Amino acid sequence: MKTRLAGYRGDHACHMPLSNLDVSEAKRFQDDSIWSCFERLRMEDPVHYCQDSRYGPYWSITKYRDIVAIDANHETFSSERGVTIVDVPDKHWTQSFIKMGPPKHGEQRATVSPIVAPENLTKLEGLIRRRVRTILDGLPLNDTFNWVDMVSIELTTQMLATLFDFPFEDRRLLTYWSDVAVSVPKVGHAIDTWDKRSTILSECLEYFTRLWNERVNAEARMDLISMMAHSPATRHMEPSEFLGNLILLIVGGNDTTRNSITGGLLFMNQHPCELRKLRDNPKLVSSAVSEIIRYQTPIAHMRRNAAADIVVGGKQIRKGDKVVMWYISGNRDEEVIENADSFVIDRKNVRRHLSFGFGIHRCVGRHLAELQLKILWEEILNARLEIRVVGEPQRIASNFVHGYSALPVQIRA
Repeated sequence: MKTRLAGYRGDHACHMPLSNLDVSEAKRFQDDSIWSCFERLRMEDPVHYCQDSRYGPYWSITKYRDIVAIDANHETFSSERGVTIVDVPDKHWTQSFIKMGPPKHGEQRATVSPIVAPENLTKLEGLIRRRVRTILDGLPLNDTFNWVDMVSIELTTQMLATLFDFPFEDRRLLTYWSDVAVSVPKVGHAIDTWDKRSTILSECLEYFTRLWNERVNAEARMDLISMMAHSPATRHMEPSEFLGNLILLIVGGNDTTRNSITGGLLFMNQHPCELRKLRDNPKLVSSAVSEIIRYQTPIAHMRRNAAADIVVGGKQIRKGDKVVMWYISGNRDEEVIENADSFVIDRKNVRRHLSFGFGIHRCVGRHLAELQLKILWEEILNARLEIRVVGEPQRIASNFVHGYSALPVQIRA
């Protein structure tokens, strides 16, 4: 495989003036050419100011330790104006607990966190395993199919439907709403205006409001809608805040897992020695899952806004400035992660990655994501499935969700 350093030498963007380098360009994530740009910033300008971008001026934070310091400092680096580089127009803004500071953030987060607590994950493990086996048993042999659709999306959407106690026959709506929620309106695309995006998401709100109304006066149950309907911290939310929290939970439960499921299969095909290592020692599954999540980094960035003037890496960041933490770059920082551009399933400190964030906003569902991936790979190994990637992956054009729309594969009979 071509090394990242070779890409660095050959990429014209990496020889342009630093002041012109804009790593937020979605096309670079779609064509997988972003790596050399981040490598250059880590080496030459790890706290980098981009004056002119589609999303306005912003700071790029690309080194592991700087990202951790900012993510941990929620008082100086606020999420209240949004967590993506995109500035959503006020008319289309939705509040959610990831965009809040203490104490409200903690109260609302605590409302939903029991569903992914260890004791509940233990209860879910058998269900996940049965579903994984059913999905794998239903895959065609010797025919090319899209792994993203038939496995990655199907498994995660079934899980989301369970967490929400959402009508199972309509579960693909969850994937659709997730994709719409993370899209940035663009002329020529299916979602070309903010109004169109909001119209679709209002359908999501309408559907979930029906579920809320059914459960708010019923006995409390262990599903996300019932938990929010019965908690003092969330039962009096305005509709826009309810929608914001729905989007947060749907996207969080969907994109991280589904794109790591796809990335993991791709990486194992690209690095057959690592797959052989895993087959020879299935006890490495948990370690392999952590490495897959690091190497994929399914959420490429999180954004904050400076609440006060502060110096980071010798650079003066002013109050109000947009600050973007590129997790996808921090996960390739050689100063912290040895041989970071290599996929190594048994590396030391394999859980030392930034894919779930850091601090009070660290992904609440991270253990569920790891559990689904762990069970999937255990069942692939148990069934001795030989799953070959037979074409190029199709990546999505997004600087936020680092993921795939298609991965053509075959299973040899």
